[in-house]
Amino acid sequence: MSKLIRDKIPAIIRGKGSTPITHIADRDEYREALFDKLSEEAGELRDADSEHAAEELADMLEVVFALAADHGVTRDELEEVRQAKHAERGGFRQRIIWDGNREPADREPGQ
Repeated sequence: MSKLIRDKIPAIIRGKGSTPITHIADRDEYREALFDKLSEEAGELRDADSEHAAEELADMLEVVFALAADHGVTRDELEEVRQAKHAERGGFRQRIIWDGNREPADREPGQ
Protein backbone atom coordinates (compact mmCIF):
# COMPACT_ATOMS: atom_id res chain seq x y z
CA MET A 1 0.00 0.00 0.00
CA SER A 2 1.87 3.04 -1.27
CA LYS A 3 0.42 6.52 -0.91
CA LEU A 4 1.57 10.09 -0.78
CA ILE A 5 2.04 11.39 2.75
CA ARG A 6 2.80 14.79 4.22
CA ASP A 7 6.46 15.73 4.59
CA LYS A 8 6.65 15.42 8.38
CA ILE A 9 4.91 12.04 8.67
CA PRO A 10 8.13 9.94 8.51
CA ALA A 11 9.55 11.88 11.48
CA ILE A 12 6.29 11.43 13.38
CA ILE A 13 6.41 7.68 12.71
CA ARG A 14 10.05 7.53 13.88
CA GLY A 15 9.07 9.49 16.99
CA LYS A 16 6.61 6.74 17.83
CA GLY A 17 9.34 4.09 17.62
CA SER A 18 8.66 2.66 14.14
CA THR A 19 10.74 2.85 10.99
CA PRO A 20 8.86 4.15 7.95
CA ILE A 21 9.57 2.57 4.57
CA THR A 22 9.47 5.34 1.99
CA HIS A 23 10.82 6.38 -1.38
CA ILE A 24 10.88 9.65 -3.30
CA ALA A 25 8.49 9.69 -6.25
CA ASP A 26 9.60 10.73 -9.69
CA ARG A 27 7.52 13.46 -11.34
CA ASP A 28 5.01 11.12 -13.01
CA GLU A 29 4.46 9.04 -9.88
CA TYR A 30 4.17 12.22 -7.80
CA ARG A 31 1.49 13.75 -10.03
CA GLU A 32 -0.48 10.50 -10.09
CA ALA A 33 -0.17 10.24 -6.30
CA LEU A 34 -1.46 13.80 -5.96
CA PHE A 35 -4.56 12.94 -8.00
CA ASP A 36 -5.08 9.82 -5.86
CA LYS A 37 -4.67 11.94 -2.71
CA LEU A 38 -7.18 14.49 -4.00
CA SER A 39 -9.72 11.71 -4.54
CA GLU A 40 -8.97 10.31 -1.07
CA GLU A 41 -9.44 13.72 0.55
CA ALA A 42 -12.67 14.35 -1.40
CA GLY A 43 -14.05 11.07 -0.07
CA GLU A 44 -13.06 12.01 3.47
CA LEU A 45 -14.76 15.38 3.05
CA ARG A 46 -17.91 13.71 1.73
CA ASP A 47 -18.00 11.53 4.87
CA ALA A 48 -17.05 14.31 7.32
CA ASP A 49 -19.52 15.95 9.64
CA SER A 50 -19.70 19.73 9.91
CA GLU A 51 -17.28 19.71 12.83
CA HIS A 52 -14.51 18.12 10.72
CA ALA A 53 -15.29 19.64 7.31
CA ALA A 54 -12.79 22.50 7.67
CA GLU A 55 -9.97 20.04 8.37
CA GLU A 56 -10.83 17.97 5.29
CA LEU A 57 -11.18 21.09 3.14
CA ALA A 58 -7.75 22.23 4.32
CA ASP A 59 -6.31 18.84 3.32
CA MET A 60 -7.86 19.23 -0.14
CA LEU A 61 -6.40 22.73 -0.47
CA GLU A 62 -2.95 21.41 0.43
CA VAL A 63 -3.22 18.88 -2.40
CA VAL A 64 -4.56 21.49 -4.83
CA PHE A 65 -1.67 23.82 -3.96
CA ALA A 66 0.81 20.97 -4.52
CA LEU A 67 -0.78 20.18 -7.90
CA ALA A 68 -0.63 23.86 -8.84
CA ALA A 69 3.06 24.04 -7.91
CA ASP A 70 3.74 20.88 -9.91
CA HIS A 71 2.20 22.66 -12.92
CA GLY A 72 4.28 25.77 -12.27
CA VAL A 73 1.34 27.80 -10.93
CA THR A 74 1.73 29.84 -7.73
CA ARG A 75 -1.01 30.22 -5.13
CA ASP A 76 -1.41 33.86 -6.17
CA GLU A 77 -1.75 32.92 -9.84
CA LEU A 78 -4.26 30.23 -8.95
CA GLU A 79 -6.30 32.74 -6.95
CA GLU A 80 -6.20 35.24 -9.85
CA VAL A 81 -7.54 32.58 -12.23
CA ARG A 82 -10.22 31.59 -9.70
CA GLN A 83 -11.32 35.21 -9.28
CA ALA A 84 -11.42 35.78 -13.04
CA LYS A 85 -13.52 32.66 -13.60
CA HIS A 86 -15.81 33.69 -10.75
CA ALA A 87 -16.27 37.15 -12.25
CA GLU A 88 -17.00 35.69 -15.70
CA ARG A 89 -19.03 32.58 -14.82
CA GLY A 90 -20.00 32.94 -11.16
CA GLY A 91 -19.56 30.53 -8.30
CA PHE A 92 -21.68 27.69 -6.95
CA ARG A 93 -23.61 29.38 -4.14
CA GLN A 94 -26.96 29.37 -5.93
CA ARG A 95 -26.89 25.53 -6.07
CA ILE A 96 -27.97 25.44 -9.73
CA ILE A 97 -28.09 21.95 -11.26
CA TRP A 98 -28.09 21.81 -15.06
CA ASP A 99 -30.41 19.19 -16.57
CA GLY A 100 -29.72 19.88 -20.25
CA ASN A 101 -31.21 22.24 -22.83
CA ARG A 102 -34.62 22.47 -24.45
CA GLU A 103 -34.20 23.58 -28.03
CA PRO A 104 -36.71 25.97 -29.60
CA ALA A 105 -39.45 24.15 -31.53
CA ASP A 106 -38.47 25.85 -34.79
CA ARG A 107 -34.87 24.60 -34.60
CA GLU A 108 -33.79 21.14 -35.66
CA PRO A 109 -31.54 19.14 -33.32
CA GLY A 110 -27.84 19.75 -33.92
CA GLN A 111 -28.28 23.25 -35.33
